[in-house]
Amino acid sequence: MIVIASDHGGLELKEEIKGLLLERGIACQDLGTCSGDSVDYPDFGQLVARRVSAGGAERGILICGTGIGMSIVANKFPGVRAALATDVFMATMAKEHNNANILVLGGRVLESAKAREMVAAWLETEFAGGRHQSRLDKIAALERELKLQGS
Repeated sequence: MIVIASDHGGLELKEEIKGLLLERGIACQDLGTCSGDSVDYPDFGQLVARRVSAGGAERGILICGTGIGMSIVANKFPGVRAALATDVFMATMAKEHNNANILVLGGRVLESAKAREMVAAWLETEFAGGRHQSRLDKIAALERELKLQGS
């Protein structure tokens, strides 16, 4: 299950990506926004990140105008590895090297065809493990340390 959300700046691209997921037979749940009215990206970013962090969804996709705001919000949650990608190579590496469980896109900076290619690459790429896993383990240890410090 993939959870997906956007703010108003990513709404149009979110609808396009939902179509791609449905074409591929991938279950997805849309957590909003559902109109072009101005909304605050943290409200929608946290819905996806919270679900992925808690294990209620394996993966997520977030879209705002540039992707920057959604990336900042999502990476506040333990266990979330949200990666902002701007091309197919970055989307591939986000999964292969970082095992990104949330892909973040910019609705105002990506054309839909390119975004579809990026999502397809992220979906099709396998995590390489090995030396990359040890790096993710260090990130998880840092998250635990900061939680103990109350940061």
